Amino acid sequence: MARMLGTVMTSHVPAIGGAIAKGLQQDPYWKPFFDGFPPVRDWLAKQRPDVVVLVYNDHGLNFFLDKMPTFAVGAAPEYRNADEGWGIPTLPPFRGDPALSWHLIESLVGDEFDLVTCQEMVVDHAFTLPMALCWPDLKWPVRVVPVCVNTVQAPLPSAARCWKFGQALGRAIASWSGDERIVVMGTGGLSHQLDGTRAGFINKDFDLRFMESMVADPDWATKFSTTEIVEQAGTQGVELLNWLIARAALPGKARRVHANYHIPISNTASGLMVLEPAR
Repeated sequence: MARMLGTVMTSHVPAIGGAIAKGLQQDPYWKPFFDGFPPVRDWLAKQRPDVVVLVYNDHGLNFFLDKMPTFAVGAAPEYRNADEGWGIPTLPPFRGDPALSWHLIESLVGDEFDLVTCQEMVVDHAFTLPMALCWPDLKWPVRVVPVCVNTVQAPLPSAARCWKFGQALGRAIASWSGDERIVVMGTGGLSHQLDGTRAGFINKDFDLRFMESMVADPDWATKFSTTEIVEQAGTQGVELLNWLIARAALPGKARRVHANYHIPISNTASGLMVLEPAR
């Protein structure tokens, strides 16, 4: 039986890729952000996961406004990244796990979630940057299963629907017959808005309340409608739905291993958390 080790939740700001490529980790602007990650790497080295199930949102590489699935799961043997126009460096390919992917797909469909299944898939900064932050040598010791969520084109899945999807994802992982050690990663946010009259909007109070809820009251965000989340976290801050799915996949109570919060990174509030099952 597969073992759920815990969840890692982090932001995926495109500018992080440029900072990595330019070696700016100790630059005063970037240092508070990058200094949050050594404890995450230590935890991953101790836990030795075999697979990362990574919940994120696509930024136009696979899906655009004319074709936007609510939930999509990768079932490819390999995933490569591509330049989205930000000049993010190309990274080594990521090994997939088709057998586990198909098990998750079949289980989620059995739980009445209608998915797009992707036997070919490219991955963008929302996927590649969190992986590079966790394994900066870019030698991926894990296989990956991408889980893509629509946080871009209305209508979005509600927070309550995403919570149920995460619970179903957790059940699917628990029912896998293999003995893999699995981490679920959720990437995006936190509060930010990149356009309109509220461009540059950050809501620190809401972010910290949301992060605290991941431990104390994990389905707290499900009381908000999508519109209310946008009001509280900004248009792009709705990416916190990916965090919510990752947390819901971890059943029961969770223990906070590590957390970091820093503002701003490229007009975005950066959050980072590692949770594991409470013993």
